[in-house]
Amino acid sequence: MEKAKHKLRRPGIRTQVMLGFVLFTAVIVALLWIFQISLLNLFYKAIKVSEIRTISERVVNMLDDGASMDDFIQITRTTGVSVLVADKNGTNISVSPNARGGVLERFGIWDCRRLFLEVKAAGGSVLEDNIVDSSGAAEKSLSIIFARTVTLLDGGEYLVLLSSSVVPVDSTVETLKVQLWCLTGVMIALSFVLALFIASRLSGPIERINASAKQLAAGTYDIRFPEQGAREVSELAATLNYAAGELSKAEDLRRELIANVSHDLRTPLTMISGYAEVMRDIPGENTPENVQVIIDEANRLAGLVNDLLDLSKLQAGVLTLSQEDFNLTADVRETLHRYDKLADYSFPFLYDRDVYVHADRLKISQVIYNLVNNAINYAGADKTVSLRQTVENGLVRIEIRDTGEGIPADKLPYIWDRYYKVDKEHRRAQVGTGLGLSIVKNILDLHGGRYGVASEVGQGSTFWFELPVCSVQDTKTEE
Repeated sequence: MEKAKHKLRRPGIRTQVMLGFVLFTAVIVALLWIFQISLLNLFYKAIKVSEIRTISERVVNMLDDGASMDDFIQITRTTGVSVLVADKNGTNISVSPNARGGVLERFGIWDCRRLFLEVKAAGGSVLEDNIVDSSGAAEKSLSIIFARTVTLLDGGEYLVLLSSSVVPVDSTVETLKVQLWCLTGVMIALSFVLALFIASRLSGPIERINASAKQLAAGTYDIRFPEQGAREVSELAATLNYAAGELSKAEDLRRELIANVSHDLRTPLTMISGYAEVMRDIPGENTPENVQVIIDEANRLAGLVNDLLDLSKLQAGVLTLSQEDFNLTADVRETLHRYDKLADYSFPFLYDRDVYVHADRLKISQVIYNLVNNAINYAGADKTVSLRQTVENGLVRIEIRDTGEGIPADKLPYIWDRYYKVDKEHRRAQVGTGLGLSIVKNILDLHGGRYGVASEVGQGSTFWFELPVCSVQDTKTEE
C-alpha cells in the first residue's frame, strides 16, 4: 500500500521546474524549425509580393509627376525590380532593364495591348508568381510579375508592369538546418542545467521547511525554520517561526493552567476530605463551623468547574446572550454587596447617576464579579478596590482599580489569554478561580464592547470596559 502511494505521489518542485524548462525549450526550438525551415519560402514570397505592390504605387506617383526612364532605372538599381510602362495601345513602351536580364524585355506592343485589356477586365491589377525565367539554357529562376492599369491626372490610361526575381532558398534552408540542429542541442543542454540550478534554489529551502514542519507537527515547538531562498519562501519560513513560537508559548501556558487548575481542584477536595474525616472520627467535631468549611470549599470547587465550563462554551461560540435593558449601576452595587463579609476590604464606588444598558444581565454581572475578584487577588496593603462609573459620548465606562504590584508593560497584551498568568508562582486566590479575565474578554467580545487595562509596576492596575447607554437617571454621587 505504501509503495502504491509513493508511486502516485505528485512530482516535486524540482521535477516540475525541470520539466517546465525542457518543455519551454522544446516549444521554442519547434517554433524556430517551423518559421526558419517550413515557412521560410512562404514568408520570403510574401515579402517580395508586398515589396512589388509598394513599388507599383511609387511608379504611379512618379508617372503623375512626369518621371523619366532614368528614374525607373534608378528604382531597378535600388530594389532589383524591373519596370515596364506602356499606354493602353501598347505604344510608348518604357522599360528599365533588370540586372538579371529580365522577363519584361520580351514584351512587345501587342503583348502590352492584350495585357492592358486583360488586367482592366480583371479589376485593374493581376499578380502572377512562380513565372519561369529562362534567359539561358543552363540557368533558370522564378519571377513574380505584377500588372495594373492606372488613369493619370491628365486622363491618360497606362499599363504598369513590374517584375521581381525570386531567388531559390534551398541552399539557405540547408544552412539553417545545420545551424538549428546545433542550436537545438545547445539550448536543450543549457535549459537542463539552468532548470537544475533554479529548481535546486527553489526546492532546497522548501524541502528544509517541509522537514522542519513535520517536526513541528510532532510537537517539537523549539524548531527553527531557515529563512532562505526567494522572498516568498523566506516570508513563509518567518511566519512558521512565529507560529512555532506562539505554539510553544501556548503549550507552556497550557501546562501552567493544568498545574494551576489541578492545584485549585486539589485544595478544596483536600479540605472537604479532611474535615469530613475529622467529623467522622472525632466525637464532638460535627460542628456548624466545620460543616460551613465543607460547604465553602464545595462552593469553591463548583465555582471553578463552572468557570471552566463557561470559558469552554464562550470560546466554542455556543453560548447565546439573553439581552435586556437593565440598570448597570444597580447591578454593580448588588455585586459589591456580595463582599460585605470580606474582612478588612473596602470597595468605594463613585458614580453620579444610574445608567441603563441593553445587554445580558447575568453575563455582565459575571464580568463585574470577575474583575472585582481579580482586583482583590492583587490588591495592595490598603486592601482597597475602587470602582468608578463615567458616561461620555453615549457610552458608560466602568473602571475597577487595585493598588497592588501592577503589571509589566510587556505582559499587558497577554493577560487576556486563556492560559496566561502574570504571577508564575501559583497562589490560591482568596476569591475566584484565576480564569476570570479570559471569561471577561469573551463575554465583552460577544457584546461588542470595548475593554482594556492600564497598569504601572508598583502603582496598581485599572481594568475597564464600555457599553452603549440606553438611558440615564440622576441619583446620588457616591456609595
